[in-house]
Amino acid sequence: MPTIRDVARLARVSVPTVSGVLNGTRNVSKKTSLRVRTAIVALDYHPDQVARSLRSRRTQTIGFVIPDVTNPFFTDVLRGVEDTARQNGYSVILCNSNEDPVVERKRLAMLYSRRVDGVLIAPTDFRSVTERPLRRDFPLVYIDRIPPGFSGAAVVTDNLGAAYEATRYLISLGHRRLAIITGRLNISSGRDRLEGFRRALQEANLPLAEEHLRQGDFGLESGYLQTLELMGLKNPPTAIFSCNNKMTLGLMRALGELRIACPEQVSVFGFDDFEWAANFSPRLSTIAQPTYELGRLAMEMLIRRIQNTRPEGKDKDKDQDKDDKDVDQQQVITLKNELKPRDSTARFTQ
Repeated sequence: MPTIRDVARLARVSVPTVSGVLNGTRNVSKKTSLRVRTAIVALDYHPDQVARSLRSRRTQTIGFVIPDVTNPFFTDVLRGVEDTARQNGYSVILCNSNEDPVVERKRLAMLYSRRVDGVLIAPTDFRSVTERPLRRDFPLVYIDRIPPGFSGAAVVTDNLGAAYEATRYLISLGHRRLAIITGRLNISSGRDRLEGFRRALQEANLPLAEEHLRQGDFGLESGYLQTLELMGLKNPPTAIFSCNNKMTLGLMRALGELRIACPEQVSVFGFDDFEWAANFSPRLSTIAQPTYELGRLAMEMLIRRIQNTRPEGKDKDKDQDKDDKDVDQQQVITLKNELKPRDSTARFTQ
């Protein structure tokens, strides 16, 4: 296996010059840099990342823990994370918690043992992320979901505002019997979407019947089962607000099996847009979240936190601006969502 000395010998330069070209830490002429890179390709040389991480106390890797790898929302967020990580010289280790707190703790323990430089997480259980990383001043950024009373770093979307606007839209179409299929209410996105729905109803002086409040778990099956129950009621809703894309799929499957026409008999407004929503029959009215931007901004925030965190065993930079660090570590960025009314919602005329 070729070494950095072999590269230096072939390129007729010193070992520090090769290191400088690889790390971008030394001013080298274009001619010398080309000679070094040509030698690297010719020898098929790959730097020893383990040795490098031992010297720098950085691994140039980050962990990304998501609750559902099958959800297109998180795969789109991952695109933003990976593109930004790659542009900044980082690799991403993706972990799926499957909405299971036990699995989530195991995934976090694995990432810590691999000495990742930081973690992005959409938590399924807030205890697992507050037990160790915050106590160790570990660089961590929440994405999409934040715990109650949160004061750390996070990038989220305006779940409450979007749910409120979508519900107002349904009310403007003349609907008075509105139902909601919520997600898990122990996480911020689930609670906020329910709160936005409630506020819109309250402003319009409309009641939320207990039988029209249905709790799902962000999974397809829960959307399916809750819709079967809703449409089996003596007074079924004329409009349903579904709080994520997978539950919306379950909802539409139930309507199809029951042979209930949408939007003629019931309007449907879903949270989360996806590529085929506009090609669905009927075309689905949805709330589109800026998924790529969510991932990009979260990764940028994490990189800043990593750069502001002292590697173990190293002294802090004396000119480091502590105020900027504190502001960034306690910053929550909230992105706007976009309403996309399509054919699955219609005016109630009965």
